[in-house]
Amino acid sequence: MKRKLGIIVGCLGGEIPLERQLEMMKEAGFETFFSSLCSADTTKRLKEKADELGMVYETIHAPFSGINNMWVAGMDYLTVYNGMKRSIDQAAANGIPAVVMHVSSGWYPPGICDLGLKRFDELVLYAAEKGVTIAFENLRCIGNVAYTAERYEKLDNVRFCYDFGHEHCYTKTVQWMDVFCHKLICTHIHDNMGQTNGKLNDPDTHLLPFEGNVNYQRCIDKLDEYGYTGPLTLEVGNSRYQHLSPEEFLATCYERVKRIGELSKAPDPIEA
Repeated sequence: MKRKLGIIVGCLGGEIPLERQLEMMKEAGFETFFSSLCSADTTKRLKEKADELGMVYETIHAPFSGINNMWVAGMDYLTVYNGMKRSIDQAAANGIPAVVMHVSSGWYPPGICDLGLKRFDELVLYAAEKGVTIAFENLRCIGNVAYTAERYEKLDNVRFCYDFGHEHCYTKTVQWMDVFCHKLICTHIHDNMGQTNGKLNDPDTHLLPFEGNVNYQRCIDKLDEYGYTGPLTLEVGNSRYQHLSPEEFLATCYERVKRIGELSKAPDPIEA
């Protein structure tokens, strides 16, 4: 199955304006992209540039620094909570369909509790009112993310962001597509060497594809199995690849994700 190919805007660092990065991404062959939460004005300009270039602004990745505070009593949660809410607002204001969210962080985050669930429920309902989808992303704790699949199973605006690299280095024995099945709305693709030192370090190195040992065939087979037709989107940056010019970096990125896309064995969907 031929799928659109995307990448995160900002992958070229901070020296090149984001709108120029979009132009360069388009020139390299990319059709879609996502961003972190930017200022409201920057998001608006990115959407306008994307429309001009014929690119799809897939998602905004909500802030996640301090995400564990969502599960702890007190007011410290408000910083990340308000950041996630602003992400929803900006998505709604610019016709961006979805916001990617984390549920927790670290190997040993706070457990699921009624207080945290109430806070996430508020965000989910707020997003529904705004016509925005929330895509929860897989990280370390299986139960925390998997719980959202059941809690919000009947809500159309709660979906899944499948991160290939996180699955490999954090929860390699779990195939996340079997948990969320047809709920997938977007992908994050990068590489790493797996859990090379147990839980003593963070193995989430975000290498370019085929520089680690992620089994991309396994990932693509699962996308095919559940009929995912959306984009394949890289979540990488050029900080490790300063020997490449920005143009060379983007060309390499495109070639790598294109190779991943070509692993698909499913037929192209028949358009009505």
